[in-house]
Amino acid sequence: MNEPELRDLLAAVKAGRMSRRGFLHKMVGLGLTAPLAGLLLAHSGLGQTSSSAQYRPTKAGGGGALKMLYWQAATLLNPHFAVGGKEQEGSRVFYEPLAAWDPEGNLAPVLAAEIPDIENGGVAPDGMSVTWRLKKGVEWHDGRPFTAEDVVFNWEYAADPATATTTIGSYQDVKVEKIDPLTVRVRFEKPTPFWADPFVGANGMIVPRHLFEPYKGANSRGAPANLKPVGTGPYRFIDFKPGDLVKGERNPSYHLRNRPHFDTIEMKGGGDAVSAARAVIQTGEYDYAWNMQVEDEILLRLENGGDARGRVEIVPSGAIEHMQINSADPWTEVDGERSSATTSHPLFSDRAVRQALSLLVDRASVQTHIYGRIGVATGNFINNPQRFVSKNTKWEFNISKANQLLDEAGWKRGPDGIRAKDGKKLKLVFQTSINAPRQKTQAIVKQACQKAGIDMELKSVTASVYFSSDVANPDTYKKFYSDVQMYNTNMGAPDPEMFMRQFVSWEIASKQNKWQGRNTTRWRNETYDSVFRAAEGEIDPVKRAALFIAMNDLVVQDQAVIPIVHRPVVAAMSHKLRASLSGWDNTLWNLRDWYREA
Repeated sequence: MNEPELRDLLAAVKAGRMSRRGFLHKMVGLGLTAPLAGLLLAHSGLGQTSSSAQYRPTKAGGGGALKMLYWQAATLLNPHFAVGGKEQEGSRVFYEPLAAWDPEGNLAPVLAAEIPDIENGGVAPDGMSVTWRLKKGVEWHDGRPFTAEDVVFNWEYAADPATATTTIGSYQDVKVEKIDPLTVRVRFEKPTPFWADPFVGANGMIVPRHLFEPYKGANSRGAPANLKPVGTGPYRFIDFKPGDLVKGERNPSYHLRNRPHFDTIEMKGGGDAVSAARAVIQTGEYDYAWNMQVEDEILLRLENGGDARGRVEIVPSGAIEHMQINSADPWTEVDGERSSATTSHPLFSDRAVRQALSLLVDRASVQTHIYGRIGVATGNFINNPQRFVSKNTKWEFNISKANQLLDEAGWKRGPDGIRAKDGKKLKLVFQTSINAPRQKTQAIVKQACQKAGIDMELKSVTASVYFSSDVANPDTYKKFYSDVQMYNTNMGAPDPEMFMRQFVSWEIASKQNKWQGRNTTRWRNETYDSVFRAAEGEIDPVKRAALFIAMNDLVVQDQAVIPIVHRPVVAAMSHKLRASLSGWDNTLWNLRDWYREA
C-alpha cells in the first residue's frame, strides 16, 4: 500500500465511512498488526480506545491484602536502575509513567491527561516533537504536587551519563521543555515515528525531582529513595527487603476515583517458579505469581487438578528466550573489568565456532519437551508484531554440519575428544539463572556440543543474583563473565525500536556506565548502528519495517545471539482475581484496576 492509499483510508475513518475496526482489519490483512495500526490512527488524530477490563468496585479499599509471588525478587526500587523485569515490576507498584501500553498495544493515559495526537495538537505534523498535557491534581505520596518540572527532571536525570541509568537510551537524544506547570514538550533531533518512548511504559516511570535532584550524576546510587520510593502510584511504600519483600498500602490520595481496591500489597520474593505456581493454582495461598517459566506439563497438571484455585494466563508478547554469544573476552581483566569491549573473545572471534554453536541448539526438543504452548521454536530475535518478522532466516539443528564447519576451520579433536586450534581448546562456560526449563535447555545444548567436540561447563546462578542491579556482583548477566549466557528479554512496546537498541555500540555494558548499558553481548557492528539510526527517523512504515528486519538478520546471521523460543507473558492468577495483563508493558501496567471478586 502506498502513502496516498493509506491517507485515503485514514480519511475514511475520520469521515465515518470506515470504522476503526474495519481499518484495523484492513491493516492486519496487509501485515501491519493491530498495535501499529492503532498508532497510525492515534498519529492521525483518531484516538485509541482502551481495552482494559471493566472495573467493578464502587469505592477505594476494602479488598484486603493483594498477595503476589515474584520468585525473582527486586533488589532496588528505582525504575531508572532496573536491569530486568523484577526491578521494573517492583518499581511499578509505586511509580507511574505518563502512559502505558495495554494488551492490544494501545496507549492508555496514566499521568497524562490524554494521549497526544495530531488533532489535539500533541503530535507535531512533521514528527519533530510531541506535547504531553499532564493530569491535574496528582500528588506524590508525601503530598508534594506532581508537575512538569518532575517530568523535565527525569529527562535530565536519565540522560546524564554520570547517573548511569538503564533508561538512558530513551532520553539521551531528545530535549524536554516545560511549557507550563502541566505541559511538557519532547523535541526530537529528526522526524520520529516512535515518539511514544520517553515517559511511556516500563522505561517511562517518573521519580520525584525533590527527592532525586541532589543525587543526579555520580552519586546517584546514594539516594535513600532508591530503596524507599515516593511515587504517584496506587500504593504507598511500607517496607522493602532487597531480594525478599516489597510491601505497600493503599494510597488514600490516589488520583483516580474508587481506586485502588486492595488495602495492602505484598510482593514476596524467593523460591522458584514451580512452587509459586502451586501457591496460586493449587493451594490458593497467593493471588498472583509472575513469570511462570515452568514446564508446560506441570502447569497443565496444576490447572486440570480437580480442586484448582487458580489459572494460567497466557498473553501474546514479543519476548524471546535466547542465548547470547560473548563478543568480548570474559577471562582477561582490563582495568578491573572482564568482558571489556576493548577485547575480543578468543574462540568466538572465529565465526565457524559461532555458526557451529547455533547448529547445536535443538529448538524443536526445547519446545516439545519443555515449553509446549508457552514457547515456540524460532530463529528470529523479533517475533512480534508480524510486520517486523523476517522471512530471510531459518533455524537448523544439525550436528553433522556443525562438525563439518569446525573441521574445515581447523579445529582438531584431541585425545580427549575436545577440539583445539592454535593451542586453544574449545571449552565454553554457559551460564543462566537457576530454573528448571533453563537448566534442561542447557543440558540439551551441552549434549549436542559433546558430539561436536565442544566441552561445555554449565553454570547456574540464583535468579536474584543473576538479575541483580548490584554493580559489585560478579555473577550478573550484565557483567557477562562467561562465554555464553541465556535469559528472556521483553519488547516493552509494540514497536521494536527500544527492543533493538540493545545491540547498538553506544549501549555496550561497561565499567564506565556501571554495567547499565543494554548491550550485554558487547557485539558491535557499524552497519547495524547506521541501520538503527535510519530506522529512528524513517516515517514510511514499510521502509521502517524493512530496516528492523535487516537489524534482526544482522544479529542472527552473525550469531551475536541464538534465538531459542518466542515466549508469551505467562502468569498464575487466582480464579477470583481480575487483572488485565499486557505483553507490551509491565504486567502491573494497570495495577490500579486490579480487584478481587467477592
